[in-house]
Amino acid sequence: MIERYFKMQDAENESVFFFGARQTGKTTLLKQLFPHARYYDLLKSEEFERLSRRPQLLREELQDFPENELVIIDEIQKLPLLLDEVHWLMTNKNIRFVLTGSSARKLRRGGVNLLGGRALVNNFYPLVSTEIDDFSIDRAVNNGMLPRHYLVSDASKRLGGYVGLYLQTEIMEEAVVRNLPSFNRFLEAAALTSGEILVYSNVAADCGVSSVTVKSYFEILVDTLFGYIVPSYTKTVKRRLVQSPKFYLFDVGVANHLMHRSHLRQGSPEYGHAFEHLIMQEIIAYLGYHGHSGELAYWRTKNGIEIDAVLGDADVGLEIKSSTEVKDSQLKGLRSFGEDYQHARLIAVSNDMYRRRKDRVEIIPVKEFLADLWAGKII
Repeated sequence: MIERYFKMQDAENESVFFFGARQTGKTTLLKQLFPHARYYDLLKSEEFERLSRRPQLLREELQDFPENELVIIDEIQKLPLLLDEVHWLMTNKNIRFVLTGSSARKLRRGGVNLLGGRALVNNFYPLVSTEIDDFSIDRAVNNGMLPRHYLVSDASKRLGGYVGLYLQTEIMEEAVVRNLPSFNRFLEAAALTSGEILVYSNVAADCGVSSVTVKSYFEILVDTLFGYIVPSYTKTVKRRLVQSPKFYLFDVGVANHLMHRSHLRQGSPEYGHAFEHLIMQEIIAYLGYHGHSGELAYWRTKNGIEIDAVLGDADVGLEIKSSTEVKDSQLKGLRSFGEDYQHARLIAVSNDMYRRRKDRVEIIPVKEFLADLWAGKII
């Protein structure tokens, strides 16, 4: 059994909204952390039916519960009316709740009770390297990091099923788009932009819808935790910088499936693209778990000089290369960034065999970098 890094410490004293993409392992984690909590599973038809018919049953069943006891309601977005009962029980009986779902989109869209800020929001991510003994970069690059996918040798069929599940449960069932085929085409176009500068008009041309529609589709991906927007870093007076954001799907395996790429091998451009995506995925998870989700950006000048990631207030500049020996020519972006931000730590993450330094630039083998990241030695 994999021990997850995230321990949901907020739930020890507070009520929590617990959001994460499907199959990240939310339910498994909660049952491990809180095996004795009262548990309501709204995926069970009988549970959903009785509480949808009479939401007040929740209050009747819990009003004599001991104070400060924990109650878990899984898939709360399926029955948002329960939040009124949850609110009453929190306020009047001091009961703590963990309320899980794939996102807050349906709750916000329905204008339902979001508990007036009384519940903290925790986001959950796919597996991360520090959770896996004998972690394999190549397996992660190919399969992604959703538990059911990473743990098998070939996840291609499961990845296809996962994308279908996302379309069925997040898009079609909630009727968030009117034209499912166009959204399906958009997903493939969005995957092609993963890790690239986001230009809505280009994506619109690829999938045959308007730029306004494409922008709303990207908002759906972000709201359902299926993707992340990474802004450009623009705090400078020395250079003209690109200001458009980048986009990353939440899992490199899902991106692989949508881009029809598989069996990636070191040395190919496709492997390099997926390798960068995986490292960004790990950084996003680390920052999210530590409350620093707003401290990631990328940097690119109008002349095309670029680095993959900026952490904090230009505290760290990162370039991600899958090559086994980083060359001087691959460090041009980091050196330019370092000229503008003299205090920045400059790091190239690669498949080099050993850690080394070229002037200010630290070249760190990928597994050492990931170990340092999760040990809090990078930021």
